[in-house]
Amino acid sequence: MNVDQIVRDRGITEVLHFTTNKGCLGVLATQSLKARQRLGSDEALEYILQVNAPDRSRDREWHDYVNLSISRINTNFFRASGSWHRDEDLWWCILSFSPEILGHPGVYFATTNNMYSGVRRAMGADGLTALFAPSIVRWHSSIVIRKADLPPNMTTCVQAEALYPGEVSTEFLRTIYVADGAHADEVAGQMGAVGHRRVDIIVEPERFEEFR
Repeated sequence: MNVDQIVRDRGITEVLHFTTNKGCLGVLATQSLKARQRLGSDEALEYILQVNAPDRSRDREWHDYVNLSISRINTNFFRASGSWHRDEDLWWCILSFSPEILGHPGVYFATTNNMYSGVRRAMGADGLTALFAPSIVRWHSSIVIRKADLPPNMTTCVQAEALYPGEVSTEFLRTIYVADGAHADEVAGQMGAVGHRRVDIIVEPERFEEFR
């Protein structure tokens, strides 16, 4: 069995990444979702660069990979991020990519948060399958047991990651989720301003309830 077969069998339809409206503009302008290491070297991002996670020193060797979630965002990380830009004129959106990117060369799968001591990483079908194991170790005293009612397209640990090398082209971007109509209008304006092809913009406030 290969990655594409697992994606089909489990009904995986989305690979997700959340960012700010400023980050969304950067993605649309450069037509790629770039790894953290590449942000500072892109002249197009000089005036709109917004680094989200305040401390990523523990996984520095993975800074040239884009952190993605499968079927649902990392709600633990999302909840923590609510305080990062609280005093700035920023809001969150969720980028949804085609799951075909999971089968691209060089993609690693991490069973939990890539910074946790218990994380296990692997490529290919075995790596992806491991994300749906009956139990996942985060660290020695924290083990996640897969719930019986968890849909087959959701990873056992909500903090599991797909680590994509370098950057993800917006050729594979299918949808941008926002919390309200005003945000949808702004994203549509961003697309027009930078000449990006039309991508579906869907208002789903329930995806952003962590901040309400």
